[in-house]
Amino acid sequence: MLSALDLLDLTAFRRELHRFPEVSREEAATAARIVQALAALQPDQVVTGLGGHGVAAVFNSAEAGPTVLFRAELDVLPITELSDAAHCSTVPGKGHLCGHDGHMTLLMGLGRLIARQRPKRGRVVLMFQPAEEDGSGAAAVVADPRFAALRPDWAFSIHNMPGLPFGHSALKAGAVNCASQGLKITLTGKTAHASLPETGVSPAMALARLIPAISALGQVGPLGLNYRLVTITHARLGEAAFGIAPGEAELWVTLRTMADGQMAALRGAAMDLARAEAAAQGLRVRFSHHDDFAASVNDRQAVAHLARALDALGMPHDEGDLPMRASEDFGRFGQGGTRSAMVFLGVGQDHPALHNPDYDFPDALIPLGVQIFHRVMCDLLG
Repeated sequence: MLSALDLLDLTAFRRELHRFPEVSREEAATAARIVQALAALQPDQVVTGLGGHGVAAVFNSAEAGPTVLFRAELDVLPITELSDAAHCSTVPGKGHLCGHDGHMTLLMGLGRLIARQRPKRGRVVLMFQPAEEDGSGAAAVVADPRFAALRPDWAFSIHNMPGLPFGHSALKAGAVNCASQGLKITLTGKTAHASLPETGVSPAMALARLIPAISALGQVGPLGLNYRLVTITHARLGEAAFGIAPGEAELWVTLRTMADGQMAALRGAAMDLARAEAAAQGLRVRFSHHDDFAASVNDRQAVAHLARALDALGMPHDEGDLPMRASEDFGRFGQGGTRSAMVFLGVGQDHPALHNPDYDFPDALIPLGVQIFHRVMCDLLG
């Protein structure tokens, strides 16, 4: 068990991380802090630069056995934090407003327990993953050639969850997070003087028609197998000037499906609408793809291990409102034969929501999360 001194140290570590946030693909200093903190735990191997700034710490045992990976995220959100706390963000426009500082701290707490008593068999990988917020990090880690030597048999993650009672978990087998992808559509015509708009080619009407047409591809409703959601997140037309008829427009769209296999069809339908509208108006069209999140699907056996851990610890759990519309790239670790599962650990029903400017990870959650991970580890590795 963690001691009172452990919890003081871990709380201070979490708050230090909180003060110096780094967004996706820029987490170099955060990764360096992790490597420095891991040194005291004496892992058998530390792999850095995985998929960008990812860090993996490997703890071996005396006997052969399965590899169990526990994952946390390094990155933050490009949102200004609104807080009077002494540990609030020191970086304007950036903040730990999804709790990744807390998730990293859970792994550090687990590492302390492992350092004192290694598992009886197998090995543990503590995976500090980069770039979760833009959906690129887990895919980059898994694609890194060095990950092949670390590939786990089991992978687990905890995400804190405002709205759930403190210490109450949401857990279920099957789909838990939607797949999502950002699609940027650029329509290009020709600018003209505002007094002679007929001499140019304006994308204004094409943009106006595309917004409702593409939105209609989605179906807001129950999160069933055929669920689709299309959200217009940004639109831009021409220049901010009264003397120029526009020659270019952008439309940013987030596409969301319950399963990975449905994303290609939804994306294709959106692109076909844009191509047809561009052709009708004499415009050129180009596409770019962003923030590509695979669906997260919890393996039934991995869920059973988490459920046993929660039951043994006397921590209540049910399926809650799962699955959820929001996306999470942890699902990438569950591909290629790894049995993976994420549990959503409640931080309080009245706690500020994730991504809100006044959100902060509650330090009281640290011992609970560490206990869950440690119990799962002992269940699998002894």
